[in-house]
Amino acid sequence: MYLTINDTDYWYELNGEGEPVVLLHGFTGTGGTWSDMVSGWLEDFQTLTIDMPGHGRTKQGPNRTMDDFCRDLAGLLEVLQWKKVHLIGYSMGGRAALSFTLVFPERVKSLTLESASPGLADAEARQKRRQHDEKLAQRIETGGIKAFVDYWENIPLFQSQKQLPAVIRKGIRQERLSQSAEGLARSLRLMGTGSQPSWQEELPNLTLPVLLLAGAYDQKFINMNQSMAKRMPSAELTVVQHAGHAIHVEQPAIFGKIVSGFLKSVETGRT
Repeated sequence: MYLTINDTDYWYELNGEGEPVVLLHGFTGTGGTWSDMVSGWLEDFQTLTIDMPGHGRTKQGPNRTMDDFCRDLAGLLEVLQWKKVHLIGYSMGGRAALSFTLVFPERVKSLTLESASPGLADAEARQKRRQHDEKLAQRIETGGIKAFVDYWENIPLFQSQKQLPAVIRKGIRQERLSQSAEGLARSLRLMGTGSQPSWQEELPNLTLPVLLLAGAYDQKFINMNQSMAKRMPSAELTVVQHAGHAIHVEQPAIFGKIVSGFLKSVETGRT
């Protein structure tokens, strides 16, 4: 269903019953990427999945930066009358989840970050990343979605997905092909890693329960999350075997068990 927040028509879906859980997808994804999790949690949690700006069925009005999206999400939670939520984010959605938690800490009960980055601390590194993302955005605009997806699904980050069954790989490709060139290009420019603030120095302020997840084949994000875990007072890091960047896609049953166990431990005060 649609809800208009600050001139953007967000597509979102609600499922299940219980404590509220918000799930944020990654770049080229949609809220549908969480379907396995949602179907398995119907009796324990009420889930909110959203198509983020530039993605899926969300109809973006003004240009939405990461900060804008955080304020939009707060507005959506107000409409739903959800005072405090468990927040889960994957990759780009993980950066968004971390940003939201630091801007609106009073709205978050626990934070789960899957293959997520806290942003780039160095100004020069952020500038180089913005330049990289701008080139990628132009590639999408000039070459079209199909050519971009052909390229994107073959970058090293997603090599482990080539071992997935054909039907799952087809679903991932269809989700990527469903995007618009304009939306993805805008997302790169406004919500890319180089465009968002760095939260490196703010990590010690996160005192709520945090679960960090990285795939065993994703060494860059293992290293990154090991560093993050050391700076967060209440964080635990789990490295999931036989998985790369998209753990919830490559090992959905294991991902679901780990995350639901974490959420329930927060609810019972066992963290």
